[in-house]
Amino acid sequence: YKKDYNAHKIQPVTLVRPIERKHTTGGKLDTVPTYQDDYRSWEVPRREPVKVAHVYHPPAEKFGNSTTFQDDFIPRELNPQPSFKPPCVPKLSDVPFDSTTSHRTSYIAHQLEPKFVRSAEEYKPSNQPFEDLTTHRNDFKGLPGPPVKSCKPENARVQSKEHFSGVTEFQDRFQPWLLSLPEVRRAREYAPPPGNMDFNSTSHLDYVKHEISPAVPIRPITNARRTSGPFQGSTTMKEDFKAWVSSRQEIIKKQQEIPKPTGKFYDSTTFKSHYIPHHIVPTQSFKPVRVILPNSAHFQDETVYRTEYTPKKQEMCPASYPSPPGYIYVNTDSHGHKFFRPLTPEFSELNSNHIPKEVAVVS
Repeated sequence: YKKDYNAHKIQPVTLVRPIERKHTTGGKLDTVPTYQDDYRSWEVPRREPVKVAHVYHPPAEKFGNSTTFQDDFIPRELNPQPSFKPPCVPKLSDVPFDSTTSHRTSYIAHQLEPKFVRSAEEYKPSNQPFEDLTTHRNDFKGLPGPPVKSCKPENARVQSKEHFSGVTEFQDRFQPWLLSLPEVRRAREYAPPPGNMDFNSTSHLDYVKHEISPAVPIRPITNARRTSGPFQGSTTMKEDFKAWVSSRQEIIKKQQEIPKPTGKFYDSTTFKSHYIPHHIVPTQSFKPVRVILPNSAHFQDETVYRTEYTPKKQEMCPASYPSPPGYIYVNTDSHGHKFFRPLTPEFSELNSNHIPKEVAVVS
């Protein structure tokens, strides 16, 4: 890059900007605008607030009226409930400490029996060859064959202007075929191989047992000294710490400033003494009275259903008759449907050059 690269001198890019042209002269502008000439500022006086002067004068006499709470409340002294908790005083025993436990007295050391070791058996390979023939290899025959043909009829749209005869294409063209049952291939009976089964594995035969001594726990050597003397249960904490008898602190009460009343308590409150019951006048209702105004005009009870309804004659279904009138019996199909032919002249003229139309009547 240093060998083939030729350095070029680059000059700064000049800005392509149009020259600014000033169309003003150096004279002084001595004109008055229209807004400044037409607009005149008026001195608007400040509007005084419409407020009633009310100066508060505090009363010179001392307020000496007592409240209802001060008159009716009787302060009572609080009687603290005695505590039934036993005093926390340790009880010292004079009997020396006995360090014997049930484990030390009842435990008997027993000697462990030697562990049973099973002798290793020699591996005897089988003389018979390995049979790797599976059911799939035995039963599967790779025979090529043609693809299965579809029995689905062609989706051809049939349009006809003739009257429906009651017989469908499914009833005419469908013929029941005899289907053969699928052949069931029987599996070959299992023949166990001759000889005895060897349950020895490679790991069981090749494994060499080693005599390993149990791991010794790495514990520090304890220099515990056992003495036959009695246990001294006195500690520095017990000797230096003395339990003091503490009593519960009494409640700090404030002195009563208001003297206790001695007379009988009257349960008449200010509300009961000053309340005057008044008779309640119900508010007059301005709801209009619900009055049905009679009308002399005739009520028009005609509806669109009454004016435009045309009564029609109810015809009975031909299937309700054992032999329908106006029809001739033709035949009965395998499903039990009876077919009849109409006797009207209109049907006879229509069906003179065509296949006679039939009406299916279910019986």
